[in-house]
Amino acid sequence: MTENKIAPSIAKRAGIGGVAVLGAKVFFILSGFVQNALLPRFIGRASYGALALVLAPANIVNNVVVAGSTQSASRAVAGAPGNEDAAQRAAMRVHVPLALAAGILFAIAAVPISRFEHAPYIAAPLMAMSAVVLFYGLYAPLVGVLNGRGLFVRQAMLDTIFATMRTAGLLGVGWLFLRAGRSGALGSTVGFALAALAIATIASLMVRVKTTPKAADVLSGARYFAVLVPLAVAQFFTNALMQVDIMLLGRFLHEAGPANEADEWVAAYRACQLFAFLPYQLLLSLTQILFPMLARAKAEGDASGVREYVARGARLGAIAGGMMVSVIAGMPETAIRFAYDADMAARGASTLRILALGQGAFAMLGIGCTVLSSLGRERVSATLTALAAASAAGVCAIVVPMQGFGEAQLHGTALSMAIVLVIALAACAVIVSRVAGSFVPLATAARVAIALAIAVAVGTRIPAVSRVLAPVVGLTLAAAYGVVLVVTGEIRAADLRWIRGALSRARSS
Repeated sequence: MTENKIAPSIAKRAGIGGVAVLGAKVFFILSGFVQNALLPRFIGRASYGALALVLAPANIVNNVVVAGSTQSASRAVAGAPGNEDAAQRAAMRVHVPLALAAGILFAIAAVPISRFEHAPYIAAPLMAMSAVVLFYGLYAPLVGVLNGRGLFVRQAMLDTIFATMRTAGLLGVGWLFLRAGRSGALGSTVGFALAALAIATIASLMVRVKTTPKAADVLSGARYFAVLVPLAVAQFFTNALMQVDIMLLGRFLHEAGPANEADEWVAAYRACQLFAFLPYQLLLSLTQILFPMLARAKAEGDASGVREYVARGARLGAIAGGMMVSVIAGMPETAIRFAYDADMAARGASTLRILALGQGAFAMLGIGCTVLSSLGRERVSATLTALAAASAAGVCAIVVPMQGFGEAQLHGTALSMAIVLVIALAACAVIVSRVAGSFVPLATAARVAIALAIAVAVGTRIPAVSRVLAPVVGLTLAAAYGVVLVVTGEIRAADLRWIRGALSRARSS
């Protein structure tokens, strides 16, 4: 009787917490979009470009730290019922020295990175970002502890507070530095570091640890590293693949032209990335809903269930991702103008059309890698993304220096990435089909490609419009894409019923 009363309470708390975490993540993404749109106005376009070159390597490290630390700490605490405090202490004994080491190593790398980019003035902002790396390394495992304890509302609260402070720090301190005649990029990174320090302090006060003698018995460092290292390696290659293009573009732009103009072109490419990454962010959320059942089906030896989940999930991912790409590639100048000024939109419009198509392939590659990881093929997934990142770097290193300064180099970078990502997706599709027995059906791929081409063709006939009319154009292109899929028989009522069932199973599990 007691069990029956407790279970609904736990389910209710998990449901409320899940909504809170989802809301916080949406807020985090929106705040990131807003800060990127406002930064050129607060610190200047050239400083925004310089900041992009600072954030690219920092984001690789920070995203690895956040994802690896959060997931490993959460698993450790959740896997030690009754001994959560001991597991928490054991996890933090690993993460505190790792955070210190990561911060120190990034600080040491600041000057070499600035030399690689031929931009010595970004060394100081990179040094400031080493503090962010340190504080992220302390903050992320504390969030993982909250997650492992099921304290989702507190986790969401921290994420929301940090998103607000990060935005205020990047914009406010950056503006103050610029107004004082200092580097806006340096000011923004200092503001970022202050926000990271504040949230790490708040998190440490919120997540208190009780001293227990059992800490060493609950979780050994070796066992913890066995969970942490594979997560970190996979995240490293994925994030390297996302940032390698802008890092190399910055280097080649600085080799070919004046520093201030080079940074302005980097800013234009960063504006393109802001929109081109949207399909990946969308499908990342989709994988978290559709694919938790894969591991369970695999554990139960249900080969037909695995095949069905992969086929349906990948197909729906292709449809959803294709819609996002059709809108972005169909109205690139209008999209950039929605967040930035007209000049930035004119600089990046043609590049965004190419980059959006390439990043659409990257979004589907993310689904394929998620499938492989869910089926116990983490090494295959990591190897695939590592080869893609190395190939992207190699192709960019050959193609981009051959292009003329400015827009041509942006085109070369986007095209290089698109070619590599499409090839990587094709390889991933073959591997996933062999491992899981299915991926995106060829008929679906063909229909999505046709719908995408028609929607983009429609978009090319519509001139760039103001921010007010941008949503109307976006909905028009999405509707054109959807109509083609309905007419060709790709979208059916059964799909909606399956989605409802998948969501219901995800909630119950």
